[in-house]
Amino acid sequence: MVSFGFLKDKPQPVRRPAVAGLFYPGDVQELTLTVDELLSKAAPRRIDGRVLAMISPHAGYPYSGHVAAQGYATLRQQQPQRIVLIAPSHVEAFSGAAVFGGRAYATPLGEVVVDRPFCERLVQAGGARFSDSGHGWTVPGRGEHALEVQLPFLQRVLDSMEIVPIVLGDKNMTTCRRLGSTLADLMDPDTVVVASSDLSHYHSYEAAQVLDRRVSEFLLSWDYFSLYSSLEAGECEACGSGPIIATMIAAQQSGGDSVTLLHAANSGDVPPFRREEVVGYLSAVLTRGGQETGPPAATRLSDEEGKRLLEIAQESVRRAVTGEDPMDTSGEAPSLRVPRASFVTLRREGRLRGCIGSVVAREPLATSVATAAAAAALRDPRFAPVSVGELAGIDCHVSVLTPFRLLRDPSKVEVGHHGLLVELNARRGLLLPQVAAEQGWNAETFLEQTCLKAGLEPTAWQDPRAAVYAFTAQLIGE
Repeated sequence: MVSFGFLKDKPQPVRRPAVAGLFYPGDVQELTLTVDELLSKAAPRRIDGRVLAMISPHAGYPYSGHVAAQGYATLRQQQPQRIVLIAPSHVEAFSGAAVFGGRAYATPLGEVVVDRPFCERLVQAGGARFSDSGHGWTVPGRGEHALEVQLPFLQRVLDSMEIVPIVLGDKNMTTCRRLGSTLADLMDPDTVVVASSDLSHYHSYEAAQVLDRRVSEFLLSWDYFSLYSSLEAGECEACGSGPIIATMIAAQQSGGDSVTLLHAANSGDVPPFRREEVVGYLSAVLTRGGQETGPPAATRLSDEEGKRLLEIAQESVRRAVTGEDPMDTSGEAPSLRVPRASFVTLRREGRLRGCIGSVVAREPLATSVATAAAAAALRDPRFAPVSVGELAGIDCHVSVLTPFRLLRDPSKVEVGHHGLLVELNARRGLLLPQVAAEQGWNAETFLEQTCLKAGLEPTAWQDPRAAVYAFTAQLIGE
């Protein structure tokens, strides 16, 4: 067994290897050959712009090494000097983000020095704390692997580097938001954040592909709000969900504007090709100034696409009121099958008659609009259900939302452009962009009214625990 010079509550200067010989070869020569061979088979992508962050799997090298190699072969071109590694904790439960307080992490390839000054700035800013949690052996014969397995790749592709080793003990949004926002303040051109995560666990090959594709869609559209909500609802899986979301926040607030999915696979794709219970993997880079993006989750719909959405909303209202079966939207155009959040507003003689929608991009856009329209007609608790006699006078308006972005400085709210969502203590309130403009509110009143919508005090947006999200919406109406 590999010795491990690190005891809980009594940190040693160097964190010794915990999974050498298990997740990757423990022999120096064999490990070097293994990593170099994986990298040689990878096809590094030319990335326009600067890589801010990367997502990489952490299973044993025979299973996920070929996926991880795609990311590291791409990162080799940039040669960052500092790597912030964020991993989940598989072996120890604790709260918050734990930063290693020692001098270095070691692998059979040698020691990787910890950037102590950066760690201290991170802790002082409140993004994490110095702690042994997640960095040692907490049960006999088992140490955390998710961070360690990234190191041999980094040691082979970077000429020099220092690391910031972070293990997340929980995956709640408050922890992710605090860590991600703090990292964004500290990042410079020499820094890249690496989130360590596998995806779905122990499903059939086909089921895993569906679950993992959902994670990829949220990642490509940079929609960490919907990703978090879908993970919590069990609609997709990622054991490193906390690291992924914290990394997406850090990169987005550092000016990130594009995502490139380098490779996606699962354990059924490698020998012995068992496809009954597989584990999913992906490798991706988040960049600033890049050109590749994913599904058009923030793009403006064409006039024809908007017209079709309005027809879907109108027909869904009619069917709901008359008791007919809901619409089948499975045959709509591909642009209307991208998961996006939406609201449908109904007016009669200029007055609000119903408004229902979704804040999570859980369904394809066409389905989301059809569902919201039917609910606005029948289930808005502020109004009686729309009657058949009212149908001829109902005007439909569709708001197609962009992914939510954390608004670090609420004074930057742009009335008439931004919609707002305020979240605190499990309470959530949302107002669409057009509401503030219609009411003639200034930014502060808009924030206060959004808090009141959530059932909070009007000044709750100033609470440091509160999350304020901004979004925009394309309004489509008669």
